[in-house]
Amino acid sequence: MPALTVPGAELHYESSGHASAPALLFVPAGIATLRMWDVQVAALAEHHFVATFDPRGFGATRHDEAVPFANHADALAVLDHLGIPVATVIGASRGGRIALDTALAAPDRVSGVVTVGSVPSGFPELPLPEEEQLRFDEIDAVDPAIDAPLLARLETTLWAAGPRRTESELDPEFVRLAHRLNAPNVAHAADEGTTVPLEPPAYDRLGDIRVPALVTVGEYDFSTELAAYDHLLANLPSATGLRLEGTAHLPSVERAEEFTRVLAGWLEQHGL
Repeated sequence: MPALTVPGAELHYESSGHASAPALLFVPAGIATLRMWDVQVAALAEHHFVATFDPRGFGATRHDEAVPFANHADALAVLDHLGIPVATVIGASRGGRIALDTALAAPDRVSGVVTVGSVPSGFPELPLPEEEQLRFDEIDAVDPAIDAPLLARLETTLWAAGPRRTESELDPEFVRLAHRLNAPNVAHAADEGTTVPLEPPAYDRLGDIRVPALVTVGEYDFSTELAAYDHLLANLPSATGLRLEGTAHLPSVERAEEFTRVLAGWLEQHGL
C-alpha cells in the first residue's frame, strides 16, 4: 500500500494510467475513503494518469495529531511525489473544498476543478431547516471516543440518503457500499489535529479560479450544499453546473455510471 511521507503524516495514495497522459487527482468525501472513486478511476485511467489519496484523518492515511497541516498542501505534495506538474482536481464534499483551495493556493498546478456537493472554505453558516438541525443534533450527541461505530453509521445514513429520504427508499447495494466506504474512518473518529486553513478562504476568491469548473450536486442534498452549489455557479468564471436527480450527497457513488459519463464528457470538452 503506497504511502507518501510528509511532515507529521504518511499519506495513503494510489495511481494508475500513463504518466504522460493528462492528470486527474481525486479527493474523497469525509464519509468515505479513496475507494469511493473506484468506478471513475477504472473508466478514466485508459486516457489519463489518475491519482487518489486519503486526507489526514481518513482511510489508510496515518498522521501525528500534534503536527499542524493544510489539506491543500498535502494535495500538492501528492502531485509533486508523482511528478505531476498540473492536474484537474476532483473532490466530493470536503474533497471539493480541498480542490478549490488547491486551485487558489497553486493556480499554476490546477488545470480544472470538479466539485460534488461541496461547500467552499469560508462559506457562511446558514440557518438550517428544523428537520435538518434535528438530524445533525442527533449525530452531535454521540461521543466518538465512546461509540465511534454508531457515529459512523448515523453519519453515513444521514448523508447517503439526505434529509428528505430514508435508507429504505434507496438501492440496498448502494446503502451497503456507502457504509463500507465510511467504515475505515471509524479508526479516526476521535482524531484531533490542527488544520491550517487557506487564508483568505475561497468564498470571496472564487473569481480568481479561471480554469474550467464542473460543479455538481444531488437534488436531495442538504440545504447548505444546495446553497453552496448556487454560489459556486454564480462566482466561478468558467463553471458548468449539474444537479443529479435521484441522489443526495454521494451522487458519484449512487449514480456512478451517470456521473462518470458526465465527467468524461466534460473532460473531453475542455481538453483535460
